[in-house]
Amino acid sequence: MTKFIKSNEAVVMGALYAGCDLYFGYPITPASEIAHGAAKWFPMLGRTFVQAECETASINMMFGAAGAGKLCMTATSGPGFSLMQEGISYLAGAELPAVIVNVNRAGPGLGNVYPEQSDYTPAVKGGGHGSYQTFTLAPASAQEMCDLTVKAFEMAAKWRTPAVVFADGLQGQMMETVKLPENESPRPDFSDWAAQGEPKTRENLVKSIFLDARQQEEFNNHLQEKYARMREDAIGEAYMADDAEILFVAFGISSRIARTAAESLRKDGIKAGVFRPVTLNPFPREQLAAVAKGRRIFTIELDAGQFADDVRLNLAKAGLGAEAASVAMIHRMGGEVVSVDEAVRIAKEAC
Repeated sequence: MTKFIKSNEAVVMGALYAGCDLYFGYPITPASEIAHGAAKWFPMLGRTFVQAECETASINMMFGAAGAGKLCMTATSGPGFSLMQEGISYLAGAELPAVIVNVNRAGPGLGNVYPEQSDYTPAVKGGGHGSYQTFTLAPASAQEMCDLTVKAFEMAAKWRTPAVVFADGLQGQMMETVKLPENESPRPDFSDWAAQGEPKTRENLVKSIFLDARQQEEFNNHLQEKYARMREDAIGEAYMADDAEILFVAFGISSRIARTAAESLRKDGIKAGVFRPVTLNPFPREQLAAVAKGRRIFTIELDAGQFADDVRLNLAKAGLGAEAASVAMIHRMGGEVVSVDEAVRIAKEAC
């Protein structure tokens, strides 16, 4: 089935096809259509929708639901995402699968409802307490708002970790054609660890507390080993990069700007390509390194350089120190979006 829908609504479609049981949320612009859509469709299909009194309540409701072995999700924007950080840390500490969608708006503070990507650090690195990570996906279209929501549930269940779908205000509000999945995803079996109120799960204990320092360290080492294994599911996408002299690196809505800028530069005889990390964590380091060597690299982003710093870090860890040092940034903040003409002009000036 194909539908012409708003990207935020595509998130709800993806969650339903992923088998999500419960939605806990509090509406906030520019993510409100996710809550509105969930309020409509979840009860119609026998699922549960709860409007919490605030974002702090919604993330803690998810802890209870996930601990009982239910697939659950919430969606928010920057201020609400800030309030959820402690709860996300608790989810990670108890190794509970849950999906959080952040439709990023401009900040800091209340900011405005226009698009930014400035929540990069808390979304990708973990903004709460402790040494935890989330599995973070960055859609670039309405289709991917659906598909990567499904993927987020899959990865959350596989790795027993909170998964973040990181979008922005422009993506959330755009309308595009979306082809819905043909079938609902198979439901994972959580009975080996969840407290499901059944005899076979009676001895299961969901916790994140270790009163012995050595046990706490062992648990943290276990988490870090798990995060290292998560790299097997890193996803990257290269576009016209094989013979590129200039490489744009961008994610989300910025990657669409990067593709058009690369196409425009090629028309003018300048070989340009694009690399897009689809997963921001785990970052597709090896895939980026394979197309970045010897290229002039520009990031395109809607923040102050948080993404550029991560690109430099991953290039350096991949052994491409020279490329890491030369990464330049094309960016806007406050809800302004980098234009194709601006990206083309800056790239030409650097040639």
